[in-house]
Amino acid sequence: EDVQKRLFDPFFTTKPIGKGTGLGLAISHSIIVEKHGGKLSYNSVLGEGSEFAIEIPLKQKIN
Repeated sequence: EDVQKRLFDPFFTTKPIGKGTGLGLAISHSIIVEKHGGKLSYNSVLGEGSEFAIEIPLKQKIN
């Protein structure tokens, strides 16, 4: 649960120090959600792995 709460935080990683930057999911979230108005969701089972789903609208909302 602690990892899931921080999953999209910049620089968060579960890898050892020096083995990862922790930027991948934060950048993905920024592009998909903030830039395109989409959704980035996941389903994770401890010890089995994680699955990510990306939804991007066909048309952007114009403000």
